[in-house]
Amino acid sequence: MGRTHAFRWHGLAVIKIGSAVLAPEGAADAAAFARLAEGVAAARGMGWGVVLVSSGAVACGFRALGLDRPPKTIARKQAAAAIGQPALMGLWSAALGAHRCAAAQVLLTADDLDARARFLNARRTLGELLGAGLVPVVNENDSVSFDEIKLGDNDRLSALVAGLVSAQLLLVLSSVDGVYEHGDARRVIARLGSAREAAAHVRPDKTATGVGGMGTKLEAASIASAWGIATVIARGTRAGVIPAVLRGEPVGTRVEPAARPRRARERWLMASARARGVVTIDDGARRAITERGASLLPAGVVGVSGDFARGAVVQVADAAGAAVARGVSAYSADELRRIKGLRAAQLPGALGHAAYCDEAIHRDDMALQAAARGS
Repeated sequence: MGRTHAFRWHGLAVIKIGSAVLAPEGAADAAAFARLAEGVAAARGMGWGVVLVSSGAVACGFRALGLDRPPKTIARKQAAAAIGQPALMGLWSAALGAHRCAAAQVLLTADDLDARARFLNARRTLGELLGAGLVPVVNENDSVSFDEIKLGDNDRLSALVAGLVSAQLLLVLSSVDGVYEHGDARRVIARLGSAREAAAHVRPDKTATGVGGMGTKLEAASIASAWGIATVIARGTRAGVIPAVLRGEPVGTRVEPAARPRRARERWLMASARARGVVTIDDGARRAITERGASLLPAGVVGVSGDFARGAVVQVADAAGAAVARGVSAYSADELRRIKGLRAAQLPGALGHAAYCDEAIHRDDMALQAAARGS
């Protein structure tokens, strides 16, 4: 990641491991941790730096609350995570330690990736840990997260982490062999040009201890693909699965990276930052943005929803409500409402002060949606 450290990895892999693999039915499987730690050690021996995105905190902790099944309420999930996270890290530390690999706990919330400065700080932290030869073990900070700041699931978190560290591969280990062709478990799709190709094959299934199903895994693959990162979805209980995938063996389903990966700032805008409002634009502005790569001018704005400050990330939509782009607004929601539809010379009079700039959203602070981008 551009720094001089004792460890120089030939490549970086983010490996997401689901609860169904680590703690089936809520009981942590020490043998699973040992088997996967052996795979991580093998990967490191092949020259790969590894970041683990590990589910299992809630699954490891809910039985200590006297429950016989995973909790549904936020408060109980938080309590279970608070109990289970130390146990989860203890299992990883012991399993990796058996191979002389030191684990480092990293807990994240959406707020950590929402603000650009904190996003970059998380990137630096993970880079330092990898450069020092440690294995970062990442999880969502479930014990303090609530609906407004949750990342949603560890599949999505793993894709965001892959982008943070500029990984070459995202490996999602689950309780299935990969994406099944039309739901037939006897036929695994070996390769997909994009996550969209799998839509016809996916059912909204998930395990008792898991949060997401195949749909969330493909959403993660779509995020990773847009960032130029390949994704492999494979069965986590298969012996030697990690080194096999890294050797390029035909294991699981591989989703190819996009031919035109997004720039780093576009990655943050599209996947990590949360939109604080919606700016609706007319058709002329939509064409200027999508066809000519132009900035969004106030003259093209026809509506503003939400209450956001200057510098907030907003969704840009056309008159029909279809998403066109995301961008950093140069004006607050109130200011945009006052200057929508106006030309540059009219802005100071409507604002009551000098305009910050002529653009509502500058092109350099904007990322097109995939459909509008043509990829």
